[in-house]
Amino acid sequence: MILVTGGAGFIGSILHAALCRRGHETVVADRLGSAGKWRNLASAPPARLLPPEQIDEFLAGRPPLEMIFHLGAISDTTAADGDAAWATNVELPLRLWHWCAGRGVRLVYASSAATYGDGSNGFEDGLEGLDRLRPLNLYGWTKHAFDLAVARLREAGAPSPPQWAGLKFFNVYGPNEYHKGPMISVVKIKHDEVAAGGAPRLFRSDRPDVADGQQKRDFIWVDDVVDVMLWLLDTPSVSGLFNLGTGVARSYHDLAHAVCDAAGAPRRVSFIDMPEKLRGQYQSFTEAPMARLRAAGYGGQFTPLEEGVRRYVQDHLARPDPYR
Repeated sequence: MILVTGGAGFIGSILHAALCRRGHETVVADRLGSAGKWRNLASAPPARLLPPEQIDEFLAGRPPLEMIFHLGAISDTTAADGDAAWATNVELPLRLWHWCAGRGVRLVYASSAATYGDGSNGFEDGLEGLDRLRPLNLYGWTKHAFDLAVARLREAGAPSPPQWAGLKFFNVYGPNEYHKGPMISVVKIKHDEVAAGGAPRLFRSDRPDVADGQQKRDFIWVDDVVDVMLWLLDTPSVSGLFNLGTGVARSYHDLAHAVCDAAGAPRRVSFIDMPEKLRGQYQSFTEAPMARLRAAGYGGQFTPLEEGVRRYVQDHLARPDPYR
């Protein structure tokens, strides 16, 4: 049995479906809400759907879990409720860590590239050097706080799960993200603009050293993320805090052109001012050094941006049913 927190969400639902195809019994901890999120699970209903507030009660019953994939979080980069973010993004995974350590259950959890802040201190993963990172927003700070907690527990020699892995997700895109509102991927937003007959709109740069449209991110196709998580399931000897991107930063201009190409539309872009609330908090460059994961033995290949965008647009967004 495998518990997937956030298992009705974007990455979680893709992972959950992959686990079901493998024959695993899954318990999904999540809320379905009223935004059609249930459709993420329509093709593979879980053995049990657990409200997040019942996770502790569920674990108290000592279920025969093999592994927990902890993907549930307050992931809105504009979130402002610090108490709620701390309770969800720090206190809950700490309880899961201690439970897994005490029961001999493996744990994989979602960290984030948001922990790197503006990138001025680099993007090197691992538990070493975490103190130098300065996240730009509450979400990134709480994710960073849990990474720091893990580092301190490990340094103190406290009990750990038999396998543990934190994954610093970079910019993930793909199907089943449609409930995410303003946090939906740029690929989906640009596709909708093109499908409506307009040009993809990009933020003007808020930095004099970065040209408009040349802000760069490490965009990663969701299936590649899930492949790494399945590899960890199959490789219990691997533990650590790892980046999870492609290792290649691409510009928003590149992404907009890829969306136009996939949609069969002319290549064009327009620029708009960056919202005031994002200025000074916007990552103009992210790129995931992947040497640590490669050294741990992961040999999978990451999907190039143009191919991932093509799959997303043509196999999902252009179809009547865009869900996986």
